Amino acid sequence: MSSAKTPKPDELIAIRYEPPEMPWMDTPTVFRPGTWSYSGTAKSLTALNLPNPRAWQPSDADWKLPENWKEIILDGMRERLEKYRSFKLFMDICVRCGACADKCHFYIGSGDPKNMPVLRAELLRSVYRRYFTEAGKRFGRLAGARELTVDVLKEWFYYFYQCTECRRCSAFCPFGIDQAEITMMGRELLNLVGCNINWVTEPAANCFRTGNHLGIQPGGIKDMLDFMADDIADRTGVRVDVPINKKGAEILFVTPSGDYFADPGTYTCMGYLMLFHEIGLNYTFSTYASEGGNFGLFTSSEMVKRLNAKIYAEAKRLGVKWILGGECGHMWRVIHQYMDTMNGPADFLEEPVSPITGTRFENARSTKMVHIAEFTADLIRNGKLKLDPSRNDAYRVTFHDSCNPARAMGLF
Repeated sequence: MSSAKTPKPDELIAIRYEPPEMPWMDTPTVFRPGTWSYSGTAKSLTALNLPNPRAWQPSDADWKLPENWKEIILDGMRERLEKYRSFKLFMDICVRCGACADKCHFYIGSGDPKNMPVLRAELLRSVYRRYFTEAGKRFGRLAGARELTVDVLKEWFYYFYQCTECRRCSAFCPFGIDQAEITMMGRELLNLVGCNINWVTEPAANCFRTGNHLGIQPGGIKDMLDFMADDIADRTGVRVDVPINKKGAEILFVTPSGDYFADPGTYTCMGYLMLFHEIGLNYTFSTYASEGGNFGLFTSSEMVKRLNAKIYAEAKRLGVKWILGGECGHMWRVIHQYMDTMNGPADFLEEPVSPITGTRFENARSTKMVHIAEFTADLIRNGKLKLDPSRNDAYRVTFHDSCNPARAMGLF
């Protein structure tokens, strides 16, 4: 976050939903303290081979853009309009009904109209109209078009990096416009001139360097998994095996690095170890594909592809039959929506079949990768786990409207 003093809670909840006095195109973007992230470092951009690595911050007056930054952005937009049919469709079909407006937690939490998904998309759509539609070229602002300026670029940065790509707004759009895809296109264009955030670029760079977002070396991963096995033995008296880089295993298990090193993920990881021990699963971890999460989803489609490739590469190297994945939202969105198109087909793997129940996971026929929730649900359905539901009687639970497992991949 910014180095300025973060507002206090009572200041943050003082939200005004009244429209601004000026039209949105005339309302200047104000980088309020506590609402923006640090820029990607030159080191991370260089490691990822991303353009324009330099030292700068969004609070600077001069963002040190390339001299031909406008040409780069417009060429990038033209290329993506030609490459992605959905992008052009989403630019053209919105009728600005506003059904998405109150579905965005960033609008609800800020009261800023430009955080309404419909208006956030207009930030990009207005430039599209100016340079790529006849009406925009001829009638300009009258047709909802505007020039691409440095201030517009900064506006893109401020609002497109607030969106979390959760797609809740898309679920309510009567035309099925995927606002997350528009955000992704906006970020791709910003990345062309080196405008990105370190929260995304540093984990992605670490993933290239060590195989995971946290930058943990293979020895560190092994030590942590062994420590978990020790902890399980101390608490239960049962010693679980932790297979790592085991060639010839039936299943490659891939999970986000947060499960190795961050609570409460570590408890989830110990749950994996105990479950696999209980059912006698023939599986392996990998210190190369030690990250299921994919921060490319917040950068560009090309970065998605580059980061995801290691999973298939390691599955092939280890000679497994199929892949089982732990819980990570953007990991599974990438796998469900993009993996087969970008990195497939994985013809060297088999259609996943549970070695415990014999269930054939036909939904994973293409990607060859199964979610831990559906794998475990199948075990329960077939009576392979000894569970005592009464131990949960004290809890009242509700379903969280999960953006990735639910809306993006249809698991729930």
